[in-house]
Amino acid sequence: MRDLEVGPDGARMRWVELAGAEPATVYLHGLGSSAPAYFAQVAAATGRRSLLVDFLGFGLSDRPAEFGYTMEEHADTVATLLRGVDLHAVRVVGHSMGGAVAILLAERHPELVGELVLAEANLRPSGARSMSARIAAYPEDEYVPTMHQRILGGVGPQWAATMRQADPAAMHRSATSLAGPRDRWFLRSLCALTIPRTFLLGELSPRPVDEQEMIDSGVAVTVIPGGGHNMMLDNPKAFVEALT
Repeated sequence: MRDLEVGPDGARMRWVELAGAEPATVYLHGLGSSAPAYFAQVAAATGRRSLLVDFLGFGLSDRPAEFGYTMEEHADTVATLLRGVDLHAVRVVGHSMGGAVAILLAERHPELVGELVLAEANLRPSGARSMSARIAAYPEDEYVPTMHQRILGGVGPQWAATMRQADPAAMHRSATSLAGPRDRWFLRSLCALTIPRTFLLGELSPRPVDEQEMIDSGVAVTVIPGGGHNMMLDNPKAFVEALT
């Protein structure tokens, strides 16, 4: 495990790094998740140098109380990490919320990202039944002391295994940034990029309403057979084939 200071009060971001061929691939996890838990198997199978990064507030990384945990702030701390280890033009694989962060990373720090692979990334405001919208519906002073544990008790054991490591304030602030209003949604930013972009969709998931708009802007859409939202766990072989 490696670490680097990226945030307030000396907060350190941590990642698991796997040796392999260059250029490197950086893996970014979803809300309440952890990159090593979700991506270790597929990253090892690609044979490429891989950085499995946990955002501040999640997984192995520190939990600074004064950090805002917005999608933009997550993107900027990943940029600090990449510059700190002298990486540029990397391939970024982002799952769900991590896909939204990956899009902003490419938009805000274009020299750092050479290719995007988005596994069912958030592109628009989440529906009212989504987890991020459910979390954001509560004020932080209610979610942190009580609702985090209630929601944790209602998710499946796979997600709960990583969500219980997440800081409740980080969960709430990240969900609020992910689901709340913003001037420009991630879809618009994705379509405006000119680097190679791939959107991975689980076969068992509904087709995204923005699929044709993505295709028209040059985004390749690839379906992972037998996969749902967590397609890298549902069908790791097909996920690796899509990456390689």
